[in-house]
Formats: sequence, structure tokens, C-alpha cells
Amino acid sequence: QLLLVESGGGLVQSGGSLRLSCKASGSRLRYYAVAWFRQAPDKGREAVSCISSSGVTSGASASASRFTTSRDNGLNMVWLQMNDLKPEDSGTYYCAAAFAVQAFCSHAQKDFNDWGRGTQVTVSS
Repeated sequence: QLLLVESGGGLVQSGGSLRLSCKASGSRLRYYAVAWFRQAPDKGREAVSCISSSGVTSGASASASRFTTSRDNGLNMVWLQMNDLKPEDSGTYYCAAAFAVQAFCSHAQKDFNDWGRGTQVTVSS
């Protein structure tokens, strides 16, 4: 089973940047699509982006134009670069993985079996 650990969250001022990391262990990440989800307090979990095992990305939220998802299969890592952060970007960010063919990507939580515990992002105004 794939183990995912997020890091890189923190407190940042509006307009600032953060780079979240998702480190995988237990299996080769190269065979997995990876998505980022976030959950704000008192709100449902929403998709942020997805990157297929072949590296094709797909933004899912209104924040997509400010965020960039990348991966390094050799390092078993996926990153979410977040720029020009806004208070509405605050929440707990999760990475999730799905064993999938190269072109697969999804923004649906049900498609992902392996989840990290999340990292907290707080953007102050």
C-alpha cells in the first residue's frame, strides 16, 4: 500500500507563495496518478489539481491558474506550487493517489484509494 505524507504548509500573507510536497513510500509513485484536494473549515473537500502518471496536469479549482503541480517519479515526490495566495485558499491540503494508466487523472475523491493526512495552509489577509 502506498503511504503518502504531505509537508510544506504554514502561515503566509495574502499574495505570498507556498510549495507543498507529497512524499510517497511503499510503492513506486510512477504508476500512480496523484491529486491534490483541500478542505476549508466547515466546507467539503474539493479537488485542486491532478497530475497523471505521465505528467499531464489538470487544474480543478478556481485557484488553478495560480497553482502548478509537478512530479519527480525518481524521487517519489509530487509538489503543488501555490502563488499569489488568497485567504480563500486556506485549509487542509491532501494528496491522494490512484494506481492508473498513464493518461488517467480525476478530480473525484472516490477515484483515489491512498490519502495522506494533510498539511495546513493558512493565508492571512
